[in-house]
Amino acid sequence: MVRRTATRPVQRRRRTSGGDAPGTVQALNRGLALLGSLAQEPQGVLLTDLAKRVGLAASTTHRLLATLEQAGFAELDEATGVWRVGVKTVSVGSAFLRGRDFVSLARPLMRQLTDFSGETSNMAIRRDDAAVYISQVESSAMVRAFSKLGDRVPLTCSGVGLALLTMCTEEDIAALLHRTGLPSFTPKSIDTPAKLRETLAVGRARGYVIDDEAHAPGMRCVAAPFFDVHGETVAAVSISGPTARLTEQRALELGSAVARTARQITERIGGQAPPDFAPTP
Repeated sequence: MVRRTATRPVQRRRRTSGGDAPGTVQALNRGLALLGSLAQEPQGVLLTDLAKRVGLAASTTHRLLATLEQAGFAELDEATGVWRVGVKTVSVGSAFLRGRDFVSLARPLMRQLTDFSGETSNMAIRRDDAAVYISQVESSAMVRAFSKLGDRVPLTCSGVGLALLTMCTEEDIAALLHRTGLPSFTPKSIDTPAKLRETLAVGRARGYVIDDEAHAPGMRCVAAPFFDVHGETVAAVSISGPTARLTEQRALELGSAVARTARQITERIGGQAPPDFAPTP
């Protein structure tokens, strides 16, 4: 007797219209495409321009952006009509970074910096017109500096912020000042564009910057940027502590240690400092 085996028809996979892969959700694909496009525009983008960029109708783009905004992944500047990525992307991005890439590569060096200096070390990235803390190694001292991951600080009156601005062009600085002015937190906050430019010039020459109670009374910070393979600023690494312990002289002495740590991180991630940044000693 010959036993017959039933065969099933072969199901051929085909793409849906619009290039979406089978088994995927079109609206989600479009929302993620919008988010990715927003991420490429640090200064933000108008809805009509964004819609053209991703090939969607303006009405569809607006609905998707409104959904992203409600979830915290997009932000609208009501005054200008410009859309930017939202603050929720920081926590999601930080979750990714904690396990890989420069955050994990830099952490042992940050720990060494804290052990050497006795002060809390931090890492921050630029997010629009603020610096956002993404990694920290705390000092063991009873009195110490502390910032929560995800905290945002102004670029012009914080150590990490100034370090992130060190290699910005004159046009970038002028645009930043036009948008934000010079926020003042203490009597020592940078209060004139000339002083800001002088501080950044000194930072480029030294390889590090010092926040001398500009953001918080009784606290100093020494910070330096590190760079990717193209010589672009990736993030800033810093140490912070009370002025009673981190005196002006000690801040200068520890500047070389912070700059050295930033160079080591640059090397670990395969980066290189720009030619006009502080020469390696």
